[in-house]
Amino acid sequence: MKSVSLSGSPRENVGKKDAKKHRREGNVPCVLYGGKEQVHFIIPEKALTKVIFTPNTYLIDLNVDGKEYKAILQDIQYHPVTDKILHIDFLQVFDDKPVMLSVPLRYTGTSKGILKGGRLLRKYRKLRIKGLIKDLPDEIVVDITNLNIGDSIKINELKHENIEFLDTPTSVAVAIKSQRVIVEETVEEEEEGEGEAAEEGGESTTEENKEKE
Repeated sequence: MKSVSLSGSPRENVGKKDAKKHRREGNVPCVLYGGKEQVHFIIPEKALTKVIFTPNTYLIDLNVDGKEYKAILQDIQYHPVTDKILHIDFLQVFDDKPVMLSVPLRYTGTSKGILKGGRLLRKYRKLRIKGLIKDLPDEIVVDITNLNIGDSIKINELKHENIEFLDTPTSVAVAIKSQRVIVEETVEEEEEGEGEAAEEGGESTTEENKEKE
């Protein structure tokens, strides 16, 4: 699993006024939990872009006032109007304790079904997994080369050594669907519309004939 380094400064005071002050100065209030005690600190907002605005999940080497921690990004709170980062939660992780996190799901290969005119249906962008830090992958790669039209791959068919998948086992991760279904539905709707128009026209003609009589 890829790692990235971040450095923070401890917060002397914890409260709303103190948090607002730090935000005005371009810093983001953060908390690290999961260890013996919570650690409150701040990190410059600009330094966080490499771990926030990316689809990747990183192991973070966190340095706060000279103390080193291993952590993962757990939660981000945004301002409801401006989308400015208000607060970040980090979870401290340990080499001997399993961790639960979400990693990107990437598809590789060209499906046989797509070459025949089918379309790729992606149900998941990320998958929730559990395992030791040393076993966690950067992403889950799924080869769709052998998938034909009508074929699919479910969560319980995915395999990765020493990793437990936490999403519903019977859920479809990816499928190849036929484009013909869409065309047939459109034709049927058009035919139904024409039939209704004919019936309406027939009714009005009958009424007109009655008036003439």
